[in-house]
Amino acid sequence: MKNLKASEIRQGFIDFFVEKGHMVEPSAPLVPIDDDSLLWINSGVATLKKYFDGRETPRKPRIVNSQKAIRTNDIENVGFTARHHTFFEMLGNFSIGDYFKKEAIEYAWEFLTSDKWMGMEPSKLYVTIHPEDTEAYKLWHEDIGLEESRIIRIEGNFWDIGEGPSGPNTEIFYDRGDEYGQEDPPEEMYPGGENERYLEVWNLVFSEFNHNKDHTYTPLPNKNIDTGMGLERMASVAQDVRTNYETDLFMPIIEEVEKISGKKYLTNNEYDVAFKVISDHIRTISFAIADGALPANEGRGYVLRRLLRRAVRFSQSLDINEPFLYQLVDIVAEIMEPYYPNVKEKAQFIQRVIKSEEERFHETLQEGLAILNTLIQKAKDGDKTIAGEDAFKLYDTYGFPVELTEEFAQQEGLSIDMETFEVEMQKQRDRARQARQSGQSMQIQSDVLKQINTDSTFVGYDQMSADSTITDIIKDGELVTTVEAGDEISLILKETPFYAVSGGQVADKGTISNDSFEIYVEEVTKAPNGQNLHTGKVQFGKVTTGAEVTAVVNQNERQSIKKNHSATHLLHAALKEILGDHVNQAGSLVEPDRLRFDFSHFGPLSEEEIEIVERRVNEEIWNNISVSIKEMSIDEAKKMGAMALFGEKYGDVVRVVDMSPYSIELCGGIHVNNTSEIGLFKIVSESGTGAGVRRIEALTGKSALLYLETIQNHFKQLKKQIKVKDDDQVLDKVVQMQNDEKSLNRQLEQRSKEITALKMGDIKDQVEEINGLNVLATEVEVDNANAIRETMDDFKSKLQDTVIILISKVGDKVSLIATVPKSLTDKVKAGDIIKEMAPVVGGKGGGRPDMAQGGGTQPENITESLRFIKNYIKSL
Repeated sequence: MKNLKASEIRQGFIDFFVEKGHMVEPSAPLVPIDDDSLLWINSGVATLKKYFDGRETPRKPRIVNSQKAIRTNDIENVGFTARHHTFFEMLGNFSIGDYFKKEAIEYAWEFLTSDKWMGMEPSKLYVTIHPEDTEAYKLWHEDIGLEESRIIRIEGNFWDIGEGPSGPNTEIFYDRGDEYGQEDPPEEMYPGGENERYLEVWNLVFSEFNHNKDHTYTPLPNKNIDTGMGLERMASVAQDVRTNYETDLFMPIIEEVEKISGKKYLTNNEYDVAFKVISDHIRTISFAIADGALPANEGRGYVLRRLLRRAVRFSQSLDINEPFLYQLVDIVAEIMEPYYPNVKEKAQFIQRVIKSEEERFHETLQEGLAILNTLIQKAKDGDKTIAGEDAFKLYDTYGFPVELTEEFAQQEGLSIDMETFEVEMQKQRDRARQARQSGQSMQIQSDVLKQINTDSTFVGYDQMSADSTITDIIKDGELVTTVEAGDEISLILKETPFYAVSGGQVADKGTISNDSFEIYVEEVTKAPNGQNLHTGKVQFGKVTTGAEVTAVVNQNERQSIKKNHSATHLLHAALKEILGDHVNQAGSLVEPDRLRFDFSHFGPLSEEEIEIVERRVNEEIWNNISVSIKEMSIDEAKKMGAMALFGEKYGDVVRVVDMSPYSIELCGGIHVNNTSEIGLFKIVSESGTGAGVRRIEALTGKSALLYLETIQNHFKQLKKQIKVKDDDQVLDKVVQMQNDEKSLNRQLEQRSKEITALKMGDIKDQVEEINGLNVLATEVEVDNANAIRETMDDFKSKLQDTVIILISKVGDKVSLIATVPKSLTDKVKAGDIIKEMAPVVGGKGGGRPDMAQGGGTQPENITESLRFIKNYIKSL
């Protein structure tokens, strides 16, 4: 076995399969592009689903990749095992309808055992197969030469994630020797069993069946190969270390943490788990932020925040009590730079985000401790047990480890309802598992579109109509030669001016017709082999394959789409200029009547930032920039400074849309010839769409002008309503009216107080002594919830040693407020008063021991609630 660095294993794997005729598929970003079913890219095949289910045909049927991936369904296991990770790399080779089991098995064996590559001893390798996969057995036994005892049949060797491609798999195991486990005791001490001796190093999936909706299995039209080899695990074997964490992928990070903490990493010592958690999580966090994710309270942002907080929590066992994770980013960047340079490129930004989040969490930890102290007091007053739901909330919301909660509880002589805690944890695991199941599913393979290889040329960059020929017609999923009026069909043209939906730009609409028939085109998409597939309805006549037609795009819509698409490029450049280089496109929509642009950014844009961005786009429109569009090699484009859209895959030849000096982007869309054609750009909204992603919606040209006209009309109506003639008088008049309103409200509040005082008389006369406490519990007349607080302030100033409870009917609702002098909160708490009282009026509420509020929906029970609360205080 050769001793190899992880980077050497990765590159060797790719080089080996390139020699076998595979094309290299670059590692896709961890944040999925155009795939809402996945939270993260979680496997090597996740980015290739479109090839496996036949939606698209790859440039080459043989593919090799090293794909970074994140899986977070078992976060709590990370650090406690030798090989659980949240971030990992899958080395994969794939065949889309090309070679199958024989070649896949031979390639795997050659790479593992050849002295040129991994140099593993063949005698140390074992395999598992599905019991019914006789073909795989023969290949391993007769072709490779493995004796029967080294081929283990396991029922679970079948890859199936629901509807779509599925099939049996074979796994390759490496025997690490006696020091990792003896045959005695014998349980599970075999390849495929739970043990440390026989390590799975490769999994080959033979994708040969469609798993249908009715749960039947039928042969795939095109059989595929999907294999995976975990880089971290293979590195542990090649470097002969006990766990993945002792490899060169992790040790430099661990050594840096040793310097920061002053503690030493040793397998199974008291600090072992903390070192593992930190070194795993910082890799995930760094890569996720580099790929466009940001910490947040939902979705992938929540996962990121949870990982970061978990790392910080475990760092406290190393006596690290200040932000430090951000210092590890440079180490991660250095280790991974040979294949993933983007972490190094964005290191400063990643550090900034992590440090800010760490500082925030150190504050949150203090909040968690405060809440835990409350729970401890509650348990002491009750059954000496902290509720499982409360412990889980502390864990899930504040990142407070249940072990820490247990320690504090034990110190106070309390216990935790761990049974309920585990129920809540299981619910969370089930949610993650369901998300994972649905997220990995593919579509059923269809053979009809995949078999169409007719040439079709897109001519729409230069023209909006074209004379052409219908080459293929599809109706109800079948190839046909004739269709009639009313039929909904898809068809392919020899030449087409219709743009297929791509890169956020919607498809063209229009007509395909001749003297005998007309088809209205409603949608255009890409067929698996790259042709533009037109979908629409036959308006009249009979349509036949081979018919000569004229294809005409809706010109008005096309012109508006061009303006919006070019404006999107200018907007992207303006956002990077104003907000920073961390801004990356996270999705876009270019339609005739508007544009929508999603981008990564920490938080909402200020009004000033929106105005500056809008002004910069308009300035570049007014600069009359000529738009030059050229095709060139990807290397030439990069030298020009062309910006590639985040996560997009590009071929060897790319299309560059040049609006220099302001914007140069790789883009396949349709654009104006000069930015002045856009006319006008107007942002109409800025909002958040999820964790760390903002959205701008905007208008151009005629739509922008009509929008501004609407605003102008509203302004004219406002002038008329407030009775001013000049535009520059409007603001002064509105300010004056607001001031007048405030003044009138103050007068009204004062009158209300005076009326209340007259009705109530001397409130001191209404104070009762209940259970040794001075108590004022009464109904008051107020106009709103704010007014009841002001009345309370007034009463408190006069009755400083009194428990005051006020209730009021406000409209058809009830408003409640209670205050308790701080010197009396050990006897009665305002929060408890409101919690007890509010249900009587059909509501709820709570608050601090000295002040609490609530509300209800049953004003008819006000008198009953006052009687109830007096009895409650009497019973204390």
